[in-house]
Amino acid sequence: MNEQKPGFAVSSFALLVIAFLQVPVIVVVLAGFSETSYLTIPPQGLTLRWFGEVLTDPTYLSAIRISLILAVSATLASMVLGVAAAYAIHKKMLPGSDAITSFLMAPLVVPSVVVGVALLQYFTLIGWRGSFLALILAHTIITVPYIVRSVLASLSGIDPSLEEAARVLGANGPSAFRLVTLPLIKPGLVAGALFAFVTSMENVPVTIFLASARQTTLPILIFSSVEMGVDPSVAAVSTLLIVATAVVLLLAERWAGFHKFV
Repeated sequence: MNEQKPGFAVSSFALLVIAFLQVPVIVVVLAGFSETSYLTIPPQGLTLRWFGEVLTDPTYLSAIRISLILAVSATLASMVLGVAAAYAIHKKMLPGSDAITSFLMAPLVVPSVVVGVALLQYFTLIGWRGSFLALILAHTIITVPYIVRSVLASLSGIDPSLEEAARVLGANGPSAFRLVTLPLIKPGLVAGALFAFVTSMENVPVTIFLASARQTTLPILIFSSVEMGVDPSVAAVSTLLIVATAVVLLLAERWAGFHKFV
């Protein structure tokens, strides 16, 4: 049976929707190249001045460094915990797997502000308020669901007999998982890690409740700058984030083909 292709009207409408969604991105990128000291669209002249200011400003560099350390730490922690949880759920190692899955997915459903307030109260009670470790744990909590969901999708498409065959041939449990299962779930793991990293990098609602004055992340700095008045430096750093995200997406797709799990 021949697959019916979408009509011209449907394709045109889809392109218009995509173009409409990209308008804010285009506006931000163009504003970052403006020669004026305030946002203008279209830009009045073209300059790289604002990008230079962002990349040499100690405040922005410190925020970028803190955000990267936080995002990488939370992503690595969520990968370890998420893979272990997804494997246990898939293999039915614990009773109530469905309830456990729903519990792990809760941070995706509960509003981020509620999560932030709850974590603030909890870390205050145990004396961890303002610590960087508390911030890492909070970001791990909100990023684990992405790892669990994508790894579960990968595990559901794997033939269980492959791991069993490895065990029959002499591999123990950890070796069979490392040599057989882990390479097979790599695309889903990469997809989940990518979403976890981006979620951690751009998070404001949870971070703003837990970060101390010395732990200003890049999203919080942008948020504060917008409150004080928008200038092209904000557009410039936003453009750098857009470019960095696009590069990471392309590399992840080329390396693991993660689009199958998105």
